[in-house]
Amino acid sequence: MCTMCNTTIDQSKSDQFAEQMVSHLNSAAITAMCSIGYRTGIFDIMGEKNPATSLEIADKAKLNERYVREWLGAMVTGKIIHYDPDTKTYVLPQEHAAWLTRKNSPNNIAVTTQWLHVISSVEDRIVECFQKGGGLSYDEYNRFHDVMADESRQTVVIPLIDRLLPLVDGIKEKLEAGITVLDVGCGSGGALITLAEAFPKSSFTGYDFSSDAVKVAKDNIDQNGLRNIDFLVKDASAFDDQEKFDLIFTFDSVHDQAKPDKMLKNIYNALKLGGTYFCQDIAGSSYVHNNVDLPLAPFMYTISCTHCMSVSLAQDGAGLGAMWGKELACEMMKDAGFSSVDVKELEHDMINYYYIVKK
Repeated sequence: MCTMCNTTIDQSKSDQFAEQMVSHLNSAAITAMCSIGYRTGIFDIMGEKNPATSLEIADKAKLNERYVREWLGAMVTGKIIHYDPDTKTYVLPQEHAAWLTRKNSPNNIAVTTQWLHVISSVEDRIVECFQKGGGLSYDEYNRFHDVMADESRQTVVIPLIDRLLPLVDGIKEKLEAGITVLDVGCGSGGALITLAEAFPKSSFTGYDFSSDAVKVAKDNIDQNGLRNIDFLVKDASAFDDQEKFDLIFTFDSVHDQAKPDKMLKNIYNALKLGGTYFCQDIAGSSYVHNNVDLPLAPFMYTISCTHCMSVSLAQDGAGLGAMWGKELACEMMKDAGFSSVDVKELEHDMINYYYIVKK
C-alpha cells in the first residue's frame, strides 16, 4: 500500500525500479570517472597490458597517486579494471582497452563520456531554461569545442577517407580529379583538412559562425601548409552561394541550427546541379516510441535537451534537437528542393545516420 496516495502498488515492480535507479546512479558515476580516465591518459597507460600498482600507474602518468588510487577504486567496483589483492596490482583487460584507449579510435567510447561534464557544467542554467524558456549559447558550455573536436575525430576524421566517402559512388575519383567542396558548420576543420591533404587537386571551404572555431581551423591550415583550403566565419542560415560547389558536407550541425530549413535551402542553392550533399546527423526516429529500444536513445535525448535544442532556442530558433529523426530530416531535405535522399548506416558508428542527398 502507498500510504501517501492510498493506492496499492506492485512491490516487486517497485523494487525492480529502485534497483534500476541505483544502476543508473552507478552508471552515471562510472561515466564521469571514465571521462577523467580518458583526459588524464590513464586508460592509455593501462592499455599496455602489464599489471601495475597505483603508484606505478601514477608515476607513469605523472599524476597524484592518491587521486589515481581512488579513481581505480571506482573502476574496479565498476568492473572496468581488475584488481589483484595479493599483489595489489591493477590491470585493464584488453577486451576493455579495445573500447577505452586512444590507439583504438574510432572505437574509443571514453571520448563520448566527456559529454557528461559538458552538460553538467550548465545544469543550473538549464534548470532556468525549464522555468523561463530560452536557451544557452555555445560559449556557456565548458570545453564544448574541445569535446566536439574529439568526437568528430572519432566518427568523422578517422573513418572519412576509407568508410564515409565510399558511401557516395565515384566521389573519391572526382576528388582526385579536382572538385569544389564546402563544409557548413565546419568547427575546427578536422574533416576538411583531412580531405585537403588527401586530395590536393580539389578546393575546400569551411563555414562556421564561431570565430573561435574558425581561428583554430585557420591555425591548423598554417601548421599543415595547405593552400587548397580556407575557413570563413559565416552563419549557416545567411550564406547565399549559387551553384558553386560540387560536394557539400554537414557533420552533426543541422539539428543545432536556429533556422535549419533556411540552412538546407542555402545548401541546395549552393550545390551545383548533379552535385551531392552529404549529411551526417544523429540516428533515430522523429517519433519517441520508435526510439525506446535504440541503444543510445536516453543519452542522445539528454544531450539534445541540455545542449543541441538549447543552443537553437537561445537564438529564438526552431529547437529541433538531436533527436529530430530521419522522418523529419528527409521531409525537410525534400522541402528544400532536393530530388532524392538515401539514408545509410555504418558499422563503426552507432550514433549517426548518413544522408546522401542529390539535387
